[in-house]
Formats: sequence, structure tokens, C-alpha cells
Amino acid sequence: MTIPFADIAAYLGGLHPYDGLTEGERNAFAAAIEVIDLNPGDSVYRHGQPLDGLYIVYSGVVEVVDANDIPVSILGPRNSFGERGLLREGVAVTSATATEPTILLMLPKMQFAELVHDHQVARKFFDRSRTTTTRGSDLATSRVESFMHHSAFFCMPGTTVQDAAREMRDRHVSCLCVLEDDALVGIVTNRDLTDKALADGMPVSTPVVDVMTKNPITLEPSAIGSDVLHAMMERRIGHIPITQNGVLVGIVTQTDLTRFQAVSSAELVAEIAHAPDAEAMAVVTARIPKLLVQLVAAGNRHEVVTRLITDVADTATRRLLALAEEKLGTPPVPYLWAACGSQGRQEQTGVSDQDNCLIIADGVTHDQMDYFRRLARFVCDGLNTCGYVYCPGDMMATAERWCQPLSVWRGYFDNWMNKPSPEAQMLASVMFDLRPIGGDTSMFKDLQADTLRKAASNSIFVAHMISNSLKHTPPLGLLRGFATIRSGEHKNQIDLKHNGVVPIADLGRVYALQGQLTAFNTRARLEAAAGAGLISASGGKDLLDAYDLIAETRLQHQARLVKAGEAPDNFMSPSSLSDLERSHLRDAFVVVKGMQAALGHGKGALS
Repeated sequence: MTIPFADIAAYLGGLHPYDGLTEGERNAFAAAIEVIDLNPGDSVYRHGQPLDGLYIVYSGVVEVVDANDIPVSILGPRNSFGERGLLREGVAVTSATATEPTILLMLPKMQFAELVHDHQVARKFFDRSRTTTTRGSDLATSRVESFMHHSAFFCMPGTTVQDAAREMRDRHVSCLCVLEDDALVGIVTNRDLTDKALADGMPVSTPVVDVMTKNPITLEPSAIGSDVLHAMMERRIGHIPITQNGVLVGIVTQTDLTRFQAVSSAELVAEIAHAPDAEAMAVVTARIPKLLVQLVAAGNRHEVVTRLITDVADTATRRLLALAEEKLGTPPVPYLWAACGSQGRQEQTGVSDQDNCLIIADGVTHDQMDYFRRLARFVCDGLNTCGYVYCPGDMMATAERWCQPLSVWRGYFDNWMNKPSPEAQMLASVMFDLRPIGGDTSMFKDLQADTLRKAASNSIFVAHMISNSLKHTPPLGLLRGFATIRSGEHKNQIDLKHNGVVPIADLGRVYALQGQLTAFNTRARLEAAAGAGLISASGGKDLLDAYDLIAETRLQHQARLVKAGEAPDNFMSPSSLSDLERSHLRDAFVVVKGMQAALGHGKGALS
């Protein structure tokens, strides 16, 4: 079929983004258009084939399927397709077939490249990756690796306090890390030398092991500035060693934070860390919605916003643990308080319940367990007072099942892996997000390492976990729209949590199991999975971009509700978005669905 040039130009004039071009620019692209006639069943392109250009449906219907032949979209007139492949390596990432007599307009790839390169309106429309907000130097959201000292000075446990003092004087530093067999075992500071060695009149030959802070808190290079500030303010310390995979790689001191511009999250952390009771903390946590609005308005990345908000919950938990110990006395045996769910993944937003558990050192007696039951009740009640409501599924340390000795917890994970029933899959999904919050955090390291090793080597369990991860699906309708909730309070809305970020969190968890990755955070898991080759570089980039867009859409939705005086939630009407925003969000969901299909087909998910 031949379509007159004037008709093609007029057609583009009523189609975004071409309507944003001048008439001369639009006519130039219209002149390059090729018209393609297709019969039902004719292929436009197949997955993996080089693309000739961008396709626009002029009339008829085209079905698009992913690499596993799972339908992604049914496209009618005015819809375009093929841009994802063109913007990557020029190779199709889907397959497209006409399902009825169809006419396509094809803009050759050279002209498409010119369109995207020369015209911002087109670049914004076709580029589905996350837009980065230009920001000034912001220590609060900068990665630690960008401002830490990469050369941390150290000594041995047997080094005398006099030699340590001389070393610190000669190096012009205020601390030395203490290493034993290349492992960090402590840190000695100027304050240790003055408050302990000098003030107590210790001999100058005293070894630093007698005055050092043992097993100091550490952070990784991927942590952010606010992690450092919050830890320092909560614990009243001025030095934090930076380790990667257990190896000392640097140090951060208070001097490194002199350019810090105080952020409200740090104020909340400081107030909570020294609050006298849960009621006082609740006054502080009530400001979290306002904090969310401020952080989103400032253009912070979603993973920074959720990290800062989670820091507040972590501090509240540790403060409640300290208050509990003041009330109940010294714990009879060591224990570990861990969080799971969104707090475990450091992904809390303005809407969070509590998910936690208590792991107690083996050897605890029946009578001593009463102490930990009372501690769990005190902390969980306090968190509820602070607005972290009780978990509807009772995934809390107050439940006897989740307040057990370490050996019982090892047994839990072993049973879930050896007998992966539906309940076991669900529980494993929750508990594989465990992150230590308070108590003896060293109890967690071996538990995590052993569990990841056993899980990765159990192909049947991994297959069940893959199957479980595919139960949450993106809200996609085939007719280029969204599958919204059909009835009830949230009719015609989409759930940006369970159908938005949760499917991606599920993917990240499976990748972590397959690769024995120790990261807790979903984005960190996805980055690590791509780095370890568990997913392709291009697939990893697409999934990260999709996650960023969905997660940021969710935060922006919650911020809009708070500014309107409403409680934040996860249910958004697609009609509240612009056509461009809806198009990009849908494409992000398509990427997630494709990655789910790839995982299910490539790794043998069970039906």
C-alpha cells in the first residue's frame, strides 16, 4: 500500500513525540518513512535479529512476545515498538507478529538515531532509563568510597600503647586499626589512650589489646554518608573502619564529615538514640512522612530515601533493646535481634509494619527463655507505639516460633530447604532477607554463610524458590494498559508494592541464593548479580532501570499523598500519571515480566 507523504506527515503531527518537532523537522522524518504491508501471521522481526528501524502501527494489530514467547503487548494504531532494541545494540529484544491485516510505518534506524540524538522531546520519550537529578556535593547521599581514607593505618594487638601513640603522632592520625592475621579485631583511638591508659596510670608497655575497642562497627564502601553519621551519632564514636568482604580497605573519621550539611534524618536518629521511652520516640517517628516528602523533593535516589528512613527504624529498635535491658537486666546469654521484610532489605517507605525475630545463643535454659520473651514483648510493643504496627502475619519476635536458639534457627533453614512446601517457600522468602540490627551481630555471619551455601547447592529448593518468586506479577494488561484492581476500595488502581517492587525484590532474592550473595538490599543484589554474571549485563541494566522507575514512582505517589494531607499508601491510579509517565511505567513492568520469564524458563521453575 502507498500512503501519500502529506498523510504520513499529518499522522506524525498528531503523534507524540513528533508533535513536539517543528513542521520542517517532522516533514524530514516523514519523508524517510517506509510503509510495510503485513498479512495475519507475518513476522515483523524475531528476537535476536538486527532491527531495521522503529515501527509505528498505522492500522491493524501486532502481538509482541518476549524471548520465551510469552505475550507482552497487543499493539494497535498509534503505538510504536522496537525502540528498546534500537537503543541497546540494534538487536530485537522481543518478537513481533501481525495478527490481522496490518500497515506499519517504519522509521529507518539511522533516522531514529538522529531523532533521539537531536531532539530532547524524543530522547525523553524513548529513553526508559532513570533520569538522574543533578545535585551538588551532598555527603549525606555520597558513597563512603568517595570520601573515606583509602589508607587506614594499623598495628598488632601486642603493640604497646606507647608505640601506638608514637605511630599516631608521627602519622598525624587519631586512630589505628588493630589487625590479627589480617582480620580487623579492634580499633584504638586517642581517647582510648588518654581515658584508659593514661588516666588509669597503665604502664607504657601495656598492649593495645587491653585498651582498644574490640570488634568495632564497620561499614562497606557502598554505604552512604548518612550511614556514617547515624552510626557515629547513635554510638557516640568518631571513627569507623571500612571493610569489604572482611578486609580492611579504609577509615572514616569525624574530620571527614566537616563538609556535612545536616539532614533531617540525622536529627531523627539523634533524638531517638537518646529518647527515654517509646512514647518519646513516637513523637519523632511521626515526622517520617514529612522526611519522606523532603527527601523526594530534594531529588534523592529511591535507594537513598529508603535507606535513610530505615536507619530511623534501626535506631528505634536498638534504643528499645537498650531500654529493655535497663529494665530487665543483663541478658543471661548473648542474643541477636534481626529484621526481615522491607526493614531487613533497607527499603522502608512511609508505610511499614514490623518484621523481626530473636536468635538466642545455644545453651540458653528453659528458665532463661522467659527473659527473652519479655524483651521481645517490650521491643515489639515499643515499635508498635512508634508507628511500626504489629505484623499481620505475626512474623515478630513475640511469636514463640521466631524467638529461638541459634541451633533451632539452623534447623528451620535446613527443613525449609530439604522440604520446600508452600509454607516453607513463603517463610524462606521472608527469612532470607534477615539483617542483624542489635545484640551480638556476630551470630549472624556464620548462619548466613552456611545457609547461602546450602541453598545454592540445593537445585530443587532453588527451583521451588524461583516458582514462589513468580507468584507476584507486574500489573500488565495486554492491550497496552495496566491490569488494575477490579473491585473494592482500590478499584481501578495498581498496587505499587505487591505488583511493583515486590516482584523485583523476589528476583533479587533468588539471584542472591544462586550466587551466594550477601547483600541485603534489592538494588545491591541486582548489581551484584550482574557483576557475578548471574544475569547478562544488558538484562541487568534493563532490570535496574525498571526497578528505579517503579520504586521512584511509588515514593513520588506517597509524597503526593502526604503533601495532600493523606496517609501514604501503595495504591495508585494510572490516570494520575501523564501519558509519557504511563508509557514508561508500563515498559518498566514489561522488563520485569521478561526477567521473570527468563528466570522461570532458564532455571527450571516448578509449575
